[in-house]
Amino acid sequence: MGAVTATDMARDLRAGTCDPVEVTHEVYDRVAAHGDDAIYIEQTRDRALMLAEASRLRLRAGHPASPLDGVPIAWKDLFDLRGRTTTVGSVVTKNNAPAELDAVVVSDAQRAGLITTGTVNMTEFAYSGIGLNPHYGTPRNVYAPKGQRRSPGGSSSGSGVVVSAGIVPLSMGSDTGGSVRIPASFNGVVGYKTSSQRYSMQGVFPLSQTLDTLGPLAHSAADCALLDAVLRHRDTPEAQPAAASDLTFVIPDEVLFDTLSPAVEDNFNATVSRLEAAGARVRRIALPELREITELMGEHGFLAGAEALANHVDRVYGPDASKMDARVLRRLLAAKDMTAVDLVILQHARVRLMQTTAAKIGNAIILCPTTATTAMEIEPLEADQNEFFRHNGLTLRNTSLGNFLDWCGVSIPNGTDADGMPTGFLLSAPSGCDTAVLGAAMGCEEIIRG
Repeated sequence: MGAVTATDMARDLRAGTCDPVEVTHEVYDRVAAHGDDAIYIEQTRDRALMLAEASRLRLRAGHPASPLDGVPIAWKDLFDLRGRTTTVGSVVTKNNAPAELDAVVVSDAQRAGLITTGTVNMTEFAYSGIGLNPHYGTPRNVYAPKGQRRSPGGSSSGSGVVVSAGIVPLSMGSDTGGSVRIPASFNGVVGYKTSSQRYSMQGVFPLSQTLDTLGPLAHSAADCALLDAVLRHRDTPEAQPAAASDLTFVIPDEVLFDTLSPAVEDNFNATVSRLEAAGARVRRIALPELREITELMGEHGFLAGAEALANHVDRVYGPDASKMDARVLRRLLAAKDMTAVDLVILQHARVRLMQTTAAKIGNAIILCPTTATTAMEIEPLEADQNEFFRHNGLTLRNTSLGNFLDWCGVSIPNGTDADGMPTGFLLSAPSGCDTAVLGAAMGCEEIIRG
């Protein structure tokens, strides 16, 4: 995996072989050396060093606040940090009042001794899977071939890049249609999307109150499980690594495998073969509910779209509209013709389909490619909105179906294409089965990576 994992860094901090203040200084040295000003929207150096000094005292006294005491973390800029304005990747928010309190999940992390290094970039208002941002720049995908600019994935673009670049071992993002798992796939890191309500959403700027979830990006599934435990006030993860030979996996027969790039398809099939060789039980199942969801969306619109437009209605029909990313504005306005009846139909269908799919899946783990393609070149998407939306829809397809069903999931890198761009392998489970999917991810990560 190359870069230092949060688990290994935490071990070294507890052993005294590295120091949290020095580790924090090194974060900002790496930011400067990396030279990409589009990763962080704001670096909170003073706050970070204050937290690191407190961590140093605890660790030297032998009283760590948690297993991750002293480990640096970055936050997508939709989490409130006390005393600063939450930008949500936009310039129209700059005059908003500073947050009076940290988001609850930020407070939980700080009590556990994690070092907040700042807020990182994102798609404006978290509304795209590509990760472009005309206001703060687009973070550079470190895997892009020389001379090319490739998508960092969205909407948690900075969260994917800041981990992939080795600047911090942990970053928290949000996931409404794939915004943790897509950047994980495009940037060759691990991303864990939680079931809804696993963490408090208080102090997190919403896109869709129904579909919004949170989750970390990291270098390993074990890092994600450890941060999950710490944020839920536990010293050890509930999930334990599950051997492939003890697991049953299912591969749905609908939608998720349409229009895959050759490398994504080849790497997926090779990964499944490795799991089977390790003793895993893999079966293909009919899941027509996935096709039904796409048909429902085609007829009635997007649940997230209606809620996003409601959250931003004053902006999109006011003077702020001219200052917004035109692609985000277009996507928000796409929901303007949805009716109350459309919304109710989608809400009722969601409850029904969550139940029917969970019954068919049982205790198995669902497998599919995280994204249908690897990270695409940016220039054509900036030049043509229609091309942007074509790629955006395909990029979001596999993950957004899981959001509609409230599946939890972990994306793990499982190879590259001919250009060296990473592919992602997604393990998912029905709502509330986070412990199971994390255990499967930890136990099978080495096999998946190949």
